[in-house]
Amino acid sequence: MSLLKSLYSRKFFLFNLVLVGVLVGFALAFVGFSAGARGPDRFVRAETRGGAPVVLVDAPAIANAPPEIKSALAGAESVQSAFRYVAKSVLPSVVEVKVVETKKGGPQAAPSDQFPWRFFFGQPDDQQEEAPKDYQEQGLGSGIIVRRDGGAVYVLTNNHVAGEASDITVVLSDDREFKATLVGKDERKDLALVKFETSAKDIVVATLGDSSALEVGDWAIAIGSPFGFVSSVTIGTVSALGRSSGPDGNISDFIQTDAAINRGNSGGALVNIRGEVVGINTWIASPTGGSIGLGFAIPINNAKKAIDDFITRGKVEYGWLGVSLRGLDKASSEELGVGDRKGAFVAHVFSGSPADKAGFLPGDYIVEADGAAVRGQDQVVRTVGDLPVGRKARFAAIRDGKRIELEVTIEARKDSVASNDGNLFPGLDVISLKSEDIDKSKLPKDAKGILVTNVFPKSPAATVGLKPGDIVTEVNEKPVAGLGDFFRLLNDPKERKIAFTVNRDGQTVSTLAYVRK
Repeated sequence: MSLLKSLYSRKFFLFNLVLVGVLVGFALAFVGFSAGARGPDRFVRAETRGGAPVVLVDAPAIANAPPEIKSALAGAESVQSAFRYVAKSVLPSVVEVKVVETKKGGPQAAPSDQFPWRFFFGQPDDQQEEAPKDYQEQGLGSGIIVRRDGGAVYVLTNNHVAGEASDITVVLSDDREFKATLVGKDERKDLALVKFETSAKDIVVATLGDSSALEVGDWAIAIGSPFGFVSSVTIGTVSALGRSSGPDGNISDFIQTDAAINRGNSGGALVNIRGEVVGINTWIASPTGGSIGLGFAIPINNAKKAIDDFITRGKVEYGWLGVSLRGLDKASSEELGVGDRKGAFVAHVFSGSPADKAGFLPGDYIVEADGAAVRGQDQVVRTVGDLPVGRKARFAAIRDGKRIELEVTIEARKDSVASNDGNLFPGLDVISLKSEDIDKSKLPKDAKGILVTNVFPKSPAATVGLKPGDIVTEVNEKPVAGLGDFFRLLNDPKERKIAFTVNRDGQTVSTLAYVRK
């Protein structure tokens, strides 16, 4: 080997780096030992008894405490006993999940481009760039033993923990390890189920509670393996319920808690004071990556059906209604006649879907889903998704300011159908010209109608030539004063053809006509 290559090699550099580190370490250790031998212990007084260090602390004189103090202490000890019971009961059913994922392409650049190699030595002329290689990445999370069937033990965790793993190891609270396999995963709820086999009789299955019975202020106990510290227990309260907008489009209505949740807690248990699992710890909101008291768990009720689906089908089977839901601003709500009512706005209906067959129309405002009052669009998505295929469900909606009821036979959701914009009717998003979301200075003077904010490719709206920014002034040559007029004219059963007149950049433009199927 040439001298240049010898000096450039990692082995030569690392050998000298380690040698220098060892020498520096000895020097620092010697200095620290000397200083410690001379300096007094200012904080803790300790002695050794039987070879173990013992910290001496003056115990409080409880025996002489006033009655009210004794009563308060007794109450505190009762709560402490409850926490001890929960920890002892639940810890055996919460596991550590170790995973290995195979990633495509190298995680780092070629060695010649890395610090410190190129910084110190430059790049030899004969150094060749290497193609990125697949590599393995280790990960860590938690899981909950939720079922046992003979020798098969099922562990519920998050999809982002085990969903892409090529190798899975489950570690029990007593350090027993088992190789596990993935049973099924679901990205929409960020859930996964893994399985390991054992003949051991002492496997503890968690008790699943009822997350719908939770109230803000309830005790919340988080159990998992944060940063690899196995069987960690933290205590807090239920800070809020029904939180939405989780990461990666998660459709759950999360439980918010201030019980400390950190990396590695994902997939672990959130339990109530009775030791029942009420949630699966999933994510935190933090600017630092550490717990700041904003932890979020998937309600266990959102996962119960998923567990059965994973075991029987290997995936979650979602019910499908066949509508696309949107939020509404205040001005748009007023023009549709729904006011301040909570609900979910039907912006589009998929042609041939269960909703289409049942008579849903664009512009409907869903206020009840399967008998439950609707608080928002996410709730409708969750309710429909959990309905079994073939089930008849009743919905209530506001149409033209009046309440209507519709019965729908739920079908299975297919991603290929649900993501096909060509099946959307009408295929455009619209809002009121009075909306606060619109920059009024960019509107034509004395503009009337409704504003097109989005047009879906291949949809009827795209086919006839509508564009974002168009102001729809007429439908079938009839004036549009607001959203109420627009959807009433759009859904007129007497009209087989639909044509639009729009104001586009100050010019009046007529679109092609769309013929209903």
